[in-house]
Amino acid sequence: MYWLDGVLYPQSRAPFDLGDRGLTLGDGVFDTALVLNGRVFLEEAHLARLLNALRELDIAADETSIRQCIGALAPRGDRHVLRVTVTRGAGLRGLVPAGVQKPVIFGALSPFTPGFFGPPLAIDVAEIRRNETSPTSRLKTLSYLDAILAMRAAAARGCNEALFLNGAGRVACASIGNLFALHGDELATPPLADGALPGIIRGFLLERAPALGLDCRERALTLEEFCSADAAFMTNSLRLIAPIERIGAVAIGWKGAKIVEALQELLRRAIAAECGAEVR
Repeated sequence: MYWLDGVLYPQSRAPFDLGDRGLTLGDGVFDTALVLNGRVFLEEAHLARLLNALRELDIAADETSIRQCIGALAPRGDRHVLRVTVTRGAGLRGLVPAGVQKPVIFGALSPFTPGFFGPPLAIDVAEIRRNETSPTSRLKTLSYLDAILAMRAAAARGCNEALFLNGAGRVACASIGNLFALHGDELATPPLADGALPGIIRGFLLERAPALGLDCRERALTLEEFCSADAAFMTNSLRLIAPIERIGAVAIGWKGAKIVEALQELLRRAIAAECGAEVR
């Protein structure tokens, strides 16, 4: 199911300006959220991040229209993925946004069939580096070519996820999520300044994990530190908390398995409270 300009479309065909800068230049942002029982989990956090990205890029999209898009699609979802995309709109040729009429907002609601908390990840260290000096490292922009290329390389090496180091050689993120490393009772995740995206589940854990007695913090992590963790995992809004079993040929320790399970249960309870649904 799709939404564009207040109209629902059953298939992915709708009127679209071929001069749209989102199509020609990747000039836009998007957000992906989990819908259960017609409710978006952590909806306000998703909306706040999307609106912040639009402000950062000076895209004057209407919040009311974005809420209308979410409100039209989410109630139709039982176990679905909601993606909201905002482009700067159509304009004249060139990089400088000239002659742009208005931003374009559209949404897509798709069934979510994989299981939550899926099998452990085998991660490849990408040859591509994350540019932590770019504002786009902290925004979900429409240009995902680095992630696509890294995942193609990872798959060719028998892995199902990729890890990005930044320009300074520190751990930044995965191709589609944030990374966490557990050392004792310290749960660490790379800071935004190192090229990490302000993930929604990342934010949830930074706020809620201390209730489990964890010293949860943002700090720089070397690859060696990450590989020596008692446990490590990736987070995003669909996989939620995905344990990591190896990085390249290096097996990740699992001394902290009980703590990771406790974090997963913390997230399950929050989803049940907000969406009235059990996830396993």
